[in-house]
Amino acid sequence: MATGIQVVFDCADPIKQAGFWAEALHYRFPEPPPGFGSWPEWAAAQGTPAEDQNGFAAIEDPDGKGPRIFLQRVPEPKTAKNRMHIDLNASGDPGTTIDERKRRIFAEVERLKALGASDARGAMEQLGEFWVRMNDPEGNEFCVQ
Repeated sequence: MATGIQVVFDCADPIKQAGFWAEALHYRFPEPPPGFGSWPEWAAAQGTPAEDQNGFAAIEDPDGKGPRIFLQRVPEPKTAKNRMHIDLNASGDPGTTIDERKRRIFAEVERLKALGASDARGAMEQLGEFWVRMNDPEGNEFCVQ
């Protein structure tokens, strides 16, 4: 049996980053624990000061297939290229024509730009593959393929 994983992002603004990635991945914020109307209400009940309540956030695949994403605030800004990145598979299966794959990728790139992502290096095509390298709102690299 495979080991389940959670992907963790270090960031400056966990709630804002979680909002971006929830929209980008079609994920959702999990419900707060029973008895609490919101995560800030839960955090306050745990004794977390208001200024620390944006210290973390999580999002989940509503279908339960993808990994949970956890975002945690760190004091230092991003300073170098990621050693690992996420590929968003928007182009369809390998039988999809290259023109249709490009159309789907460019449509997804525009949707992600509207959410706050930036197109970092433009489109790349190599060995029959096509992708666009992008940055999330805090500069973390990811690809749309």
